[in-house]
Amino acid sequence: MGVTPKESTPFLVAPLESLINWARQNSLWPAQFGLACCAIEMMSTAASRYDMARFGMEVFRASPRQSDVMIVAGRVSQKMAPVLRTIYDQMLEPKWVIAMGDCASTGGIYNNYAILQGVDTIVPVDVYVAGCPPRPEALLDGLILLQKKIRTERPFAKNSANKRSVYKEPREQSEEFDEYF
Repeated sequence: MGVTPKESTPFLVAPLESLINWARQNSLWPAQFGLACCAIEMMSTAASRYDMARFGMEVFRASPRQSDVMIVAGRVSQKMAPVLRTIYDQMLEPKWVIAMGDCASTGGIYNNYAILQGVDTIVPVDVYVAGCPPRPEALLDGLILLQKKIRTERPFAKNSANKRSVYKEPREQSEEFDEYF
């Protein structure tokens, strides 16, 4: 097998990657994780007027093992954060996360100790949908954006560019600050 100069993937594997990505992007099954007023808009997106089924996302799954997209709709409290992380960990790979609404993205108007200031502090977020609450059209736009992202992924790549992690390694403390501690 030959390797093209632009890619590190053999050319016979490239059509297989595009076939896998096509299947993944057209059969997304979202997990239902609606927490506040954004959940109403998420439910209306699945209804007949907006019809998420046109994009292959027709069935909201109650089990995290059957879903591959988590749509976090609404504010996440500190008590709900471990539950959200557990559900995310139970989802099978590949999995994606959409933060729907200002509260899920940044904490929204709730700048206090009880509300998590962005869901990206506990799970990696792929798409942010802005609005308070965002319209169903905005969620559909976020889902289409996620499909475009899936289309460009490379499941057989040798590098770890597709791997994501929320938790960053702690930085080494520099010696110049040792005198202050």
